[in-house]
Amino acid sequence: MVFSIPENLHPELMPLAWLIGTWRGKGRCEYPNIEGFEFAQEVSFNQDGQDHLNYFSRTWVIDSNSEIVKPYDSEVGYWRLRDKEVLEVVLSHNSGTNEGWLGLIRGPKIQLAMDKAYESPSKKAIDSGSRLYGLVEGQLFTSLDVGKDGHDLQAYMWSSLERAG
Repeated sequence: MVFSIPENLHPELMPLAWLIGTWRGKGRCEYPNIEGFEFAQEVSFNQDGQDHLNYFSRTWVIDSNSEIVKPYDSEVGYWRLRDKEVLEVVLSHNSGTNEGWLGLIRGPKIQLAMDKAYESPSKKAIDSGSRLYGLVEGQLFTSLDVGKDGHDLQAYMWSSLERAG
């Protein structure tokens, strides 16, 4: 899939331009006290000329035939770059939690660590987290490690996504 940089892209977002578009694929979730499962994922990054990317991700539990069984999670947010390599990300989840993330971008590789979390009265936020996004052989690789429910930071979800046409 050929990618072109949007004409109205804010200059500060050039290091993130490779993310813009919609990505789809599959992944895996495993964590203590959770029965592991495969999932389908769609991630979209878009922009409107301002100094941030708009972000939307949703996942669905799938069966062994890759058929959707049920929705799993969705999150929306904004990605803002500072000083050409420091990334600030704010996310809001359909479960009622919100998170602030800080990280670095080095070419087509992004590493984020959770800075702060807000939990709604009915949902507990994760205690710690790290995220990785990288362009690997034309695919967007993502991973999310979390610490929650008394468990240390460890692998939780990972996926490999292809750019949609």
